Parts: sequence; C-alpha cells; structure tokens
Amino acid sequence: MPFTLATWNINSVRLRAPIVAKLMKEEAPDILCLQECKSPVEKIPTEMFANLGYTHMIARGQKGYNGVAIFSKQPIEEVGVHDFAKLGHARHIAGRLENGVTIHNFYVPAGGDVPDREVNEKFGQKLDYLTEMRDWCRDEAPSKSILVGDLNIAPREDDVWSHKQLLKVVSHTPIEVEHLNDVMEAGGWADVTRADIPEGQLYSWWSYRARDWDAADKGRRLDHIWASPDIANAAHSSRILRPARGWEKPSDHAPVFASFDL
Repeated sequence: MPFTLATWNINSVRLRAPIVAKLMKEEAPDILCLQECKSPVEKIPTEMFANLGYTHMIARGQKGYNGVAIFSKQPIEEVGVHDFAKLGHARHIAGRLENGVTIHNFYVPAGGDVPDREVNEKFGQKLDYLTEMRDWCRDEAPSKSILVGDLNIAPREDDVWSHKQLLKVVSHTPIEVEHLNDVMEAGGWADVTRADIPEGQLYSWWSYRARDWDAADKGRRLDHIWASPDIANAAHSSRILRPARGWEKPSDHAPVFASFDL
C-alpha cells in the first residue's frame, strides 16, 4: 500500500487552517503530521479537513502551546503517547495504519536561547527529552515504524546556512547533535530525507526575523522523516516544499515529504 507522508510544524493549526487546507488540496499527501498545533483537540477544524478527504485524525492537544496531530486519508489507530522528561506537554502521538506501519509524530522541545542547562532550564529539558527518546528506542527496538516531526535540531553541517556561525546556537550545538545521533543510533533509524538528498544545503525552517527570508536564506533543517531499518529501503521521493514558507500568513517551517512503497 504505497503512501506519501508529510510533516509540518504549523505554528497554530487554527490560525493557519487555510494553508493546511491549501497543502491538502494541492499536494494531497495521504498522511499529514502536524506539530505545534497550539489547540485543544476539540477545537481543531476537523470538519474542514475531513471535507478534503482527511477523515481520520489522532491528536494530543494543549491550549496555546505544543500539540501534535496526524491526519490521514486511511484508517489510523492511536497506539500510544510518550511524555518524555515528564514535562506534561503534548509532544508525541503514535498511530498505526492498517498495513501495520506505526507513525510516531514528535515535537521535541526547542531548548530556549542559551545552550547551557545550568542557566537555561529549557535546554536541560531538551537534552533530557532526547535522552529518554534514546532509551525508549533502545528498549523498544522500533520495527515497521516511521518517526517524523520537528526535532528542533539541524544535525549536519549542510543542514544550516553556516556551520561555523551556528555552533553555539541552540539547534546546532555539538551536544544537541550528539544527543540526536544517539537517538538515531539506538533505534537504527535511517534519515530518509538525506538518504534521498545526500548532498547540499537543505533547510526546512527560516526565521520570521529576517526581512526577506528567501533572499537571506539563513535556514536550518529542523524537520525530519526517519524510518526503521526494516522499511528504510521502501522510502523514496523526499522533498521539502520551500514555497510554502512564502504562503499567506505562513508557518516559519516548510513541509517535508517522503513516499513509502509498503
């Protein structure tokens, strides 16, 4: 059952419902995973999305913050949530498709502005969250699984506009990259996007602070699609929909896509 999946930090699903609908109409992924929905589940505009063919949804909501949701054209069954680092945040949800594939949708903490857990509690929470993700991967040994989401780390030198200038900036510090690589190694995960696009600068996020984000192009690849080793070879056709960053009232993230022949 081949399918195409997209992941997108939407930065408020209600505020940006029109561009979610635009993506559903124009790109029509079979499954759309959203992060930072910033909405209680009951206030997500599900009727709008169901009218576009996305009749199945599983979600964890939170008023004004965080929040993850999976919209699907195919039946999907919720199979669990994790509250890593015991933050009490809506940052993970897992769903299983009828073909047995489990999709884990994550929104990893951003980590604040200062990359020092001694002076920045949020940075410590981020590292603790990633450590517990690593332990979960090690204990569960995920199989027939896809992990997606805003992981809030750009791991490779060519995942940021300037490796040298961002080495001390949260999202690209060596300790964060090390923690993310530990998660990947513990689960045997394959970075689907970079397997398909192995070379060159690649970004999925551009700051709102830039006067002209497209011209400045100071991006980072914070959004990821991973596959467990048993299905990694089934993934193909990865892409990042950069133009979506320029849509009306955009998120600061662009959607990331991959297809799977399963």
